[in-house]
Amino acid sequence: MDPAPQTHPILSYVLSRIPTLAKPKPAASEFDIEQPPANTPSPRTPSTAGEFELVERMPGLRHPSVLRAMTRAVADVSAARSALQVLGPRSDHELVDSSRAIVAAAEAGDTRIPEGDVEACRAVVRLEETHDAYEALLQEAEARLEKVYRSAMEGTDLDDESAEGGKDEGSAAGAEGGDAAVLEEVVAVLKQAEEGKPVESVRLVDRQLRQLPEAFGRIQGLRVLDVSRNQLEVIPDAIGGLDHLEELRLAANSLISLPDTIGLLSNLKILNVSSNRLRALPDTISKCRSLVELDASYNGLTYLPTNIGYELVNLRKLWVHMNKLRSLPSSVCEMMSLYLLDAHFNELCGLPSAFGKLSSLEILDLSSNFSDLKELPASFGDLLNLRELDLSNNQIHALPDTFGRLDKLEKLNLEQNPLVMPPMDIVDKGVDAVKEYMSKRWLDILLEEEQRRIAAETPQATSTPKAWLARSVSWVTDVSGSLVGYLSGNEKPEKDAYLDQQF
Repeated sequence: MDPAPQTHPILSYVLSRIPTLAKPKPAASEFDIEQPPANTPSPRTPSTAGEFELVERMPGLRHPSVLRAMTRAVADVSAARSALQVLGPRSDHELVDSSRAIVAAAEAGDTRIPEGDVEACRAVVRLEETHDAYEALLQEAEARLEKVYRSAMEGTDLDDESAEGGKDEGSAAGAEGGDAAVLEEVVAVLKQAEEGKPVESVRLVDRQLRQLPEAFGRIQGLRVLDVSRNQLEVIPDAIGGLDHLEELRLAANSLISLPDTIGLLSNLKILNVSSNRLRALPDTISKCRSLVELDASYNGLTYLPTNIGYELVNLRKLWVHMNKLRSLPSSVCEMMSLYLLDAHFNELCGLPSAFGKLSSLEILDLSSNFSDLKELPASFGDLLNLRELDLSNNQIHALPDTFGRLDKLEKLNLEQNPLVMPPMDIVDKGVDAVKEYMSKRWLDILLEEEQRRIAAETPQATSTPKAWLARSVSWVTDVSGSLVGYLSGNEKPEKDAYLDQQF
C-alpha cells in the first residue's frame, strides 16, 4: 500500500517521516516534522541502504525546511494512504476480473444474479479503481517532489511565504536556462549530422529533455542513442528510420507507449525502456530480431506480446521485474538463446508448460510473486544448465519431481514458501541437500515407473499351485520330447530349429 522505495524513493522517504494511523494524530500546532513519530527513522539517520543512497544523491533532504515543503506537497497522498488503510488491501486480480464480469452481466440485464452479490462485486471493482487512482497519484507526487527539491536547491527559502512568487520565477528562469542549454546541444548534434559528419553515438542523459525531435530519425549511421533520465512522454515514429541503431536507451522517462515503428530497427541489440509508465509493449517489438538484451522492468506491463518468443530467438537477457504480469506467453519457451530471465515482483500465476525448453537458461528469478505463484511445471527439470534460481516469497508447496535433474544448480533461494516437498529441514541444509533429496526422489519415481511397465508387459498368469505345477509339467514334457527326438536322429519337428541353434 505504501509506495515502494525502488519506484518512488523520494515519496517513500517523505511519507516515512509522517505519523501513521496507528499513532494518535497530534494537533496541527503540535506536529513538528523535525520530531518524527516513535519507531520512525530520523531524517538525519537513514535506516536502509536505499535511503543512504537517496540522501547521498539529494543531501538537501536532511534540511527541515525542505522536508516540511515536501510534506505539504504530498498532503493528498498522505490522505489517500490513510483512506486506503481503512478500506484495506486491493483484491486478488482473479476476484476483480470475475467481479467485473458479474457486474457487466447484471448491467446487461441478467436477473439471475442476486442483488447482494452484484453490490459486493461493485464494491470490489470500486476498491480496485481506488487503488489504481492511488498508483497514478504516487507517480505524480514523485515528480512533484523532484520539482520541490530542485527549487530548494536553487537557494529559495521554502518557509518564507513571501518568497513563493520569487521561487516560481526563479524556477522558471532556471528551467528556461536549462532548456536553452539542452536545445543548443540538440541543435549541435543535428547540425553535425546535416553537414555529413559521422554521428555514431548520441548521449543526452539527465538533461530534462521534454521532446525528441523527429530529425533524430534521419541521423544516418547512428548506432547508440541514450536519452535516459529525461522527461520524454513520446518517442517520435521517425525513430524507425535509424537503420543502423544497435543500442537504444530510454530508461527513466515518462513514456506511456512506444511507437510501432520500433519494429523497423532490425539491427537493434540492446533496448532499455525501464522505469517508465508503459502498460504494454508494441507487438512489432518482435520484429527486432537482433535483440540480445531487453529491459522493460519498473513499468506497469500486464502482458507481453503473444509472439515475442517466436522471433526474438537471439535474446540473451530479459528483465521484466517490477511489473504486473500475470502470465508469460507460451512463445517465451522458444527463446533458445535466453541466458537470464528476471520476472520477480509480478503477479505470475504460473509458467508455460513447455518452460523447460529454455535449454540455455542459467539465471532465473521468480521471487516475490507472492500468493499468485503456487507451482512449477513438470518440464522445469529440463533446465539442465540452470545455475541460479530464486523462488523466494511465493506460495509454492512442492517442487516438481523433475527438480532433481538440475545438476548444475549452484544458488537456490526458497525462503518464504510453505514447502512440504522437500521438507524444510532439507531446505535449511542448502542447495546441495535439496538437489540430493530431489534426485533420489526422481530416481525412485523412475524405478517405480519401470516396475509398472514390466508388470504391464508380462501376461497375467494364474497363481494357484496346481496351475503352476500343470504349466511346469507341460513345459518339461515338451522340452524333453524335443530333446530325445533330436538325439535319436529321428525326423525333427519344426520347433527343433531352436534346439539346433542352442547345440
